[in-house]
Amino acid sequence: MASIGIIANPQSGKDIRRLVSYATTIDNNEKVNICKRITLAAYGLGIEKAVYMPDTFTMGYSVQYQLEDDKMPCCEIEVLDFLFDASMIDTIEAARLMEERGVGCVVVLGGDGTSRAAAKSLKKTPMLSISTGTNNVYPQMMEGTVAGMAAAATALMDDPYDVCIHDKRIQVFVNGVYRDMALIDAVISDDEFAGAKAIWDPKKMKHIIVSRCHPASIGFSAVPGAYHIVEDSDPFGYAVALGEEGIPVKAPIAAGILTPMFIKDKRQLALGEKYTVVADKPCMIALDGEREVKLFAGDQADFIVTDDGPWRVLPRKALSKAQKLGWFRA
Repeated sequence: MASIGIIANPQSGKDIRRLVSYATTIDNNEKVNICKRITLAAYGLGIEKAVYMPDTFTMGYSVQYQLEDDKMPCCEIEVLDFLFDASMIDTIEAARLMEERGVGCVVVLGGDGTSRAAAKSLKKTPMLSISTGTNNVYPQMMEGTVAGMAAAATALMDDPYDVCIHDKRIQVFVNGVYRDMALIDAVISDDEFAGAKAIWDPKKMKHIIVSRCHPASIGFSAVPGAYHIVEDSDPFGYAVALGEEGIPVKAPIAAGILTPMFIKDKRQLALGEKYTVVADKPCMIALDGEREVKLFAGDQADFIVTDDGPWRVLPRKALSKAQKLGWFRA
């Protein structure tokens, strides 16, 4: 049975950065509408089942009941049955179960953090991320219908990886022990506590390690991107150290705000090369915008950019191939 998975994070786009910038807000009712369009479009191209992550807003059930009330022909909708707690663990577990069940593609609605959580479990299943979060470097702004068609096309192909890119990721080690990973950026800041998770104060940022960077991105990867561009397909990453003097740049680290910063040191990182920082006092490592790993004075943190990240769907390539195969002909 041809199937796709849908992970819609009800918490995405609601963090503290809403108070210090002008980021777009997509409420949960609109996420349900996006999910309806994804599900209907996927069904129209041949998907027989859509598997949803359970969540506090009951988005999967809302999609199912609303489409039934509208008498819309649709595929089977299943909501995964596990104990959820409205944390990142829900996304990690849902993605694991979806891959275990063999869905052909997983669509993720959220920001960089939600995509990062899904990527922890998706080793071989293609992922298509739609932007409904705060920092949206990894997810794309995309109409739900297009996303549903692209996910369906990928799931139905004999070789789905032909329409994907194998992304990079940043592995994080503390004192030689693997701790976590990021898809876009890892930031060392002077914060001593995770707090509200989201990092937003530029004065506290000391190092930024990226898998890719560009000034067109909103978030911390825009800081090195304001000086040097690294594409998602480039076989290397980049790292900068920040200070009170150095190369001056202006970067959109938050929506609507160009922040002046100084790059005091910079370095291109080959795949597999270590970027090492020894903490001189307690601090935090933020991964894709969220403080996750605590460092104590004397701890050594190693950051390694690798090419074994998730398989990310390229929607235009997927739909172009589907068109050439004649899948849009009546």
